[in-house]
Amino acid sequence: MANPFDLSGKVALVTGGNGGIGLGMAEAMAAAGASVAIWGTNAEKNARALDRLRAHGGEAEAFVCDVSDRAAVEASMAATLDRFGRVDGCFANAGVSGRGERSFLDITPEEWRRVLSVNLDGVYHTYQAVLRHMVARAEAGDPGGRLACVSSLASVSGAARNEHYAASKGALNAMTYALAVEFARYGITANAILPGWIATDMTETARDNAKFAQAAGARIPVRRWGEPTDFGGIAVYLMSDASAYHTGQLLQIDGGYFRF
Repeated sequence: MANPFDLSGKVALVTGGNGGIGLGMAEAMAAAGASVAIWGTNAEKNARALDRLRAHGGEAEAFVCDVSDRAAVEASMAATLDRFGRVDGCFANAGVSGRGERSFLDITPEEWRRVLSVNLDGVYHTYQAVLRHMVARAEAGDPGGRLACVSSLASVSGAARNEHYAASKGALNAMTYALAVEFARYGITANAILPGWIATDMTETARDNAKFAQAAGARIPVRRWGEPTDFGGIAVYLMSDASAYHTGQLLQIDGGYFRF
């Protein structure tokens, strides 16, 4: 029996793929045989991530892209397709935190728009660009595709002082449901990944707060914060043919935090 998790011949796109959860997913897919394109805003981080991806022996490329900029997304998609010829799976991971530093009463319109422009609008721009390619490919007789966005537990729990972040991620969940229904006819699946407390640059401030880090850790049944590598398995699964009948789901990767 063929290995259902062999990604040879497939091309994965990961936005925000130059670090954290994005790089954890990208590396796992590269190790499983996929060609990988990463988009990120920092050229130096892109280059370092690219070295790690190419160390797995496959094809990889990095593109500088701010997903909140529609023109940049369209240009990066064109460049990605020019380099690889196709995209089989898109992992919309790029995002910014809400920081959780102030009450909802004090969040400025500029802060609100900053978070939603990347976390929500960025996924809209990215998905629309990749879906045009996937649908055209399906109509030409080559159906199939994978969409996976990185949402958050903040979308399904009360995230005080982080309402802009929670709103952006909750909207991704709703978008996932709708996309799963609309594009199933093309063999395209859509799912959302909801991380818990993960040790990344985005959570550095929280982890530096010893009292908070200890309290959060005590609520995680597996007794540790998550690592970017904990997202490799779910990425390979969602990218693979094994997930063809798995769509419209919110997948919590949190070490049991939400259920405890």
